Amino acid sequence: MGKPRDRCSVVVVGGGSGLAVLLRSLKREVGERVGELTAVVTVADDGGSSGRLRRDLGVLPPGDVRNCLVALADDEDLLARLFQYRFPEGEGLAGHSFGNLFLTALTRVTGDFYRAILTAESILSVRGRILPATLCDVRLRAAGRSGRIYEGESAIGRSGERLVRLEMTPAGAEAFPPAVAALAAADLILLGPGSLYTSILPNLLIPAIRRAVRRSRAEVMLVLNLMTQPGETDDMDAVDHLEALAAHAGEGLVDTVLVNARRPTAAQLASYAEAGSRLVEVDRAALAARGVAVVEADLLADEPLIRHDPDKLRRAVMARLAPAVRPVAAAS
Repeated sequence: MGKPRDRCSVVVVGGGSGLAVLLRSLKREVGERVGELTAVVTVADDGGSSGRLRRDLGVLPPGDVRNCLVALADDEDLLARLFQYRFPEGEGLAGHSFGNLFLTALTRVTGDFYRAILTAESILSVRGRILPATLCDVRLRAAGRSGRIYEGESAIGRSGERLVRLEMTPAGAEAFPPAVAALAAADLILLGPGSLYTSILPNLLIPAIRRAVRRSRAEVMLVLNLMTQPGETDDMDAVDHLEALAAHAGEGLVDTVLVNARRPTAAQLASYAEAGSRLVEVDRAALAARGVAVVEADLLADEPLIRHDPDKLRRAVMARLAPAVRPVAAAS
């Protein structure tokens, strides 16, 4: 490998709360070992506040973008909390978050969803970039093993059966050019953590996004979820996740799978089992047989909830850049 670079470019692809956790952990490296941190975010959401705004006003769903803005905010204090504030009551307001309304208003005023994002980035002093995967009005459709068809992101997330096919309409949705450019220039591309069918795969269903990931010389790492998602990935193990990615984005897309090495306690697992969520089991030999490297680290937060610890996640991810990047202070 050539001379180490001072800073590298990291692109995270996904949506939902999982993407926000990863961005929140990595933003501490921006300006140090990471020169540019970019989130490529799905805009297929059709539920909750985002779905209502999408149906009522015809705007792109702002919820996943809002979560990324807050996660990347330089100071997640008053302004960030304001963006996440959700109105508890009020005719027409109940259930909406302020950040969703703000992004929607900016979009209507400027006529440009991305300009609205740029304005919010400036207000929150974000440490990174948020790029929608597309500016097209896209919808998801999935087919289950039973043959049943699920229309829309919300219905897919509640399917309750193994999904065999995920589609996007329009099928040839045009990618947002800056997102394609960011992927092409990346040194590390991270998929997830997050909802497999409703956060990660929707980005890869966009032809130019999928091609950009496949053609990139960057390492492509799947950050494996800790637990299955009830209704969406019931009983799916690590290989099942990888096979779903291969079925929709082609074989050989993923180079590395980052997995948690510390098992949650029996009490934690029992609590999640009551809600229908189980540990995503990892068959390391089966993953290796599919040609992917398995990287293990203790990623578990020391708390009752089973979730990634941001600092542990950051260290594990940055270790993948170690051969190619050095801290700024060490540069000559």
